[in-house]
Amino acid sequence: MKFETISVHTGVDKDDSYNSVTTPIYPTCTFAFEELEKKRRGYDYTRTMNPTRKALEENLAALEGGIAAWATCTGMAAETATMFLFQQGDHIITGRDIYCGTYRMFERCFQQFGLQFSFVDMGDPDQVKQAIRPETKGLWIETPSNPLLNLIDIAAMTEIAHEHNLLTIADNTFLSPYFQRPFEFGVDVIIHSTTKYLNGHSDVVGGAVIVNREDLAERVFFYVNGLGLGCSPFDAWLVLRGVKTLAYRMEGHQKNAMLLAEYLKQHPAVTRVYYPGLKNHPQHELACRQMKGFGGMLSFELDVRKVQPRDFFARLELFPLAESLGSVTSLIEHPWSMSHVAMSEDARREAGISESTVRVSVGLENADDLIADLDQALV
Repeated sequence: MKFETISVHTGVDKDDSYNSVTTPIYPTCTFAFEELEKKRRGYDYTRTMNPTRKALEENLAALEGGIAAWATCTGMAAETATMFLFQQGDHIITGRDIYCGTYRMFERCFQQFGLQFSFVDMGDPDQVKQAIRPETKGLWIETPSNPLLNLIDIAAMTEIAHEHNLLTIADNTFLSPYFQRPFEFGVDVIIHSTTKYLNGHSDVVGGAVIVNREDLAERVFFYVNGLGLGCSPFDAWLVLRGVKTLAYRMEGHQKNAMLLAEYLKQHPAVTRVYYPGLKNHPQHELACRQMKGFGGMLSFELDVRKVQPRDFFARLELFPLAESLGSVTSLIEHPWSMSHVAMSEDARREAGISESTVRVSVGLENADDLIADLDQALV
């Protein structure tokens, strides 16, 4: 089946009693055993497994081309589950311009338990190779990066990983499986914040871990269950509802993002636009090679000699000043003071983030209206 059909039909037919054409919500914490040591269809307790959550997991695994998936209560819960695949003393290499929540988790949470991290420019494979130590066990790949849309050559990273027996984990949140499928380039684990494009409506938080190896499936299941990281049945139902329109939403996000990027590129109050779909993006060729599309995220730099960020944000009418992304509603934010403020000032500057950086999650409004709003705010 094609992507759109998988999105609509996988994980749906769960109602043997009434043949509902949508997946039912099973808001129960526990399930009765048929008799001693005999569960009905393997369900006993919702922390371990729930039919609604299982339906979403079947859908996500199919969309990414994996063998199994787990839907978690947040995107950070998905990341937490994957970090338990490592042991005390292990070293993980990742990008210096990753999502701030990931950076904070690595630096402030897991380092105290003996994990080690190196933050490098993963766009340069030589830097990754130079960072490898005897204790290196993993590569954490975020592409495109948040918020500057830098790309990482996934195939080059997995080639390095295979040479050194490293586990590869890819955050595919920005593009979704519709525009990018990391398993096709040799990645071992894919994570998502389902809060974003997979759900797409700013009404739920969630995450997902997807694997394509049986040995990893057993371990991830153990940690998601043992740590209590699974999402609620209702949240799973919301994401499963959102996934049904994923393909069409992603096409709309991309169309609008390209129009906004082209507009911003020529605006005198904008000094630089970060969007892989632009032909002058330094990694446009790589984007065309490993991505089916360019996504709905873009960032740009304001010319502070012409407009101050505070004034620009205050004048906007259609873009809520808000964190998060991937919604049908366009969202705009200031990474320096909002989404990436937990990083030190030095770390933000090293990542390329400045006080003039603006990040936009382009929604599904009419692009002419969005451009008109930007135009009146960039004065």
